[in-house]
Formats: sequence, structure tokens, C-alpha cells
Amino acid sequence: MANRYLHNVQGLFDTIAPNYDRMNNIISLGTHRHWRAQTMTKIHLQPDAHALDLCCGTGDWTIAVAQILSDRGEVIGFDFSAPMLKIAQQKVDQAQLHDRVWLRRGNAMHLPFKDNTFDLVTIGFGLRNLPDKPRALAEIFRVLKPGAQLVCLETSQPDQPLIKPVWQWYFTKVVPFFGRLFAHQYQEYSYLQETTRHFASYQQLVTLFEQAGFDQVHYQRFNFGAAAAHFGTKPTTVIAHD
Repeated sequence: MANRYLHNVQGLFDTIAPNYDRMNNIISLGTHRHWRAQTMTKIHLQPDAHALDLCCGTGDWTIAVAQILSDRGEVIGFDFSAPMLKIAQQKVDQAQLHDRVWLRRGNAMHLPFKDNTFDLVTIGFGLRNLPDKPRALAEIFRVLKPGAQLVCLETSQPDQPLIKPVWQWYFTKVVPFFGRLFAHQYQEYSYLQETTRHFASYQQLVTLFEQAGFDQVHYQRFNFGAAAAHFGTKPTTVIAHD
């Protein structure tokens, strides 16, 4: 069932890839760039660090991480959609970062990397689309070095009484309409708004991080809670449980 779900979601992202960046700008009114920029201010890496950007899509966050590294560091952008990765590669080439960015296609719930490999893992607007989120977080935990950090940027749900109904109206009515108007993809953007509405709350995501073994879990919310960045650190000493 999970494989079929993932295959269907992959097909959806393959379809929307040509319009993905433009639609993100339209749907978020451009604020997704601000969310990522604010999140990046919380990330501190050595110039020679090794990072992994999961569900990298068209590569914007992959490139942002690469830009704070030297040519001795590297970022792997990892995604299951070949059309998304094709666009990402074009951006990497344009930014002249091919000496520190590598793009790979694969399944975020079965990472082809050794334990304790990365100094940072980022995942932006991708966790909500994975059918087994605890499995994905367990894989991220496995490939992070002890003391390294996971940073997850996701859409979220406002909980203020005056804001919440406006947010629900926007995502249930306006987002699919924008998908039809600007990309002729009503069904695809209807699905995406559903994943946003039904994704874990920011409090529930803290619990998922902690259950995966992360310490120092905290978050920053944006736009009255429309998005949130979550941070978690892999302990330097991992206690084995029977």
C-alpha cells in the first residue's frame, strides 16, 4: 500500500514539476522564501560539512545550504521525481555549484547512505507527502552523525480562532482554484491542500521527532502558524532500548 501511495505521489510531482516554482510563489504569496531564509539563519555548519536535503524538489534549499559551504563541503539533493531533479540540476549549473552539489533520485524512507554520514539533514515541504513518517524520521536519525541536526520546514495549521477559518478557506477553496487557473491542475492541487490540512500539527511533529530519538526539539512558526520549522538534534550518546 505504501509503495502504491508513493508511486502515485511521485506521478503527481512529476506532473506539476514544470509549474512547481511558480505555483509555490503564487500559493504562498512569495512567503515561502522568507520562511526558508529565516530557517537558514538557525543553521550553523562548518565550511566542509556534508549535508543531505531530502525531498529537495527543484533544489532551492539544496542550493541555499551549498552557498554557506566551501568547495570542501557537499550537499546531496535527494528526491523521487526525475523531472524535479532535472530542474534542480539546471539551477545548480546556473549557480555554478556543481563542485559541491550532487543530486540523487530515491526513496526518502529507504536512504542509500551509511549510518552517521551527515552533519545536517534538511527536508522542506516533503515530510507531509511521505506515507510512513516515523520510518522517514528513523532513517534521517540513522544517517545523521551524533550531535548533528535535522531541520524540517513544513506547512502547518494556525490555531488562533480568528485565523484558522481563513486559513482553512484559503487552502480548501483558493489553492485548488489557483491550481486550475494558473497550472490547469485542479486535482493535483486539491491533493496538495489535503496533505497540508491533514498533516501533523506543530505539537504532534515535536512528538514524532522525540519518538524518533531526537533531542533539543524546538520549532519556529511563521505567518500565524501557516508554516513551521522544526529542529532536532541526534544525541551524541544513543541509548539502546531492549
